[in-house]
Amino acid sequence: MDIASLRRASGGGEAQSAPLADRLELRAPRLEDGPAVHALIRACPPLDQNSAYCNLLQCAHFADTCVTASREGALVGWLSAHVPPDEPDSVFVWQVAVAPAARGLGLGGRLLDELLSREACRGVRRLKATITESNAASWALFGGAAARLGAPLTREPWALEGRHLPPGHPTEHLVTIGPFGPPSGQA
Repeated sequence: MDIASLRRASGGGEAQSAPLADRLELRAPRLEDGPAVHALIRACPPLDQNSAYCNLLQCAHFADTCVTASREGALVGWLSAHVPPDEPDSVFVWQVAVAPAARGLGLGGRLLDELLSREACRGVRRLKATITESNAASWALFGGAAARLGAPLTREPWALEGRHLPPGHPTEHLVTIGPFGPPSGQA
């Protein structure tokens, strides 16, 4: 499936309501977005809160693989990701945060679409993330992305509670979607 089809399937493009589409801006982050990103993540439990400095570095050093969504000047969505140096055909999604006021609008899918359409993801054929068992919103987001991409989704325990993570932090399951083909216009 190409990215244009993925966008339509996830509520982007023509199928989305005009008011939201007209007011939503998706773009790469800038250094000055760091504090707003940090505040958005804090407002989206159970997401892990990284340091404000970490969010600044994501906005500055990983802008090509991170996406902000703003509506009427307010940050309502954030996706952080990177292409692992030893896996140039994969993009690893670290966090997806959607403000409570913007939930239920397909914004998470639009953030993923934007990421996959970026030049930095030209050679990407796999989408990876880690998800705790209880994070229903993330399972739905990545399950939907796999369906729209027409690619398999696999999962396996990766970072184990009590072994890799401290007691109380549930096991993170490594989710891999792919392989999938290049977006339309990328060969």
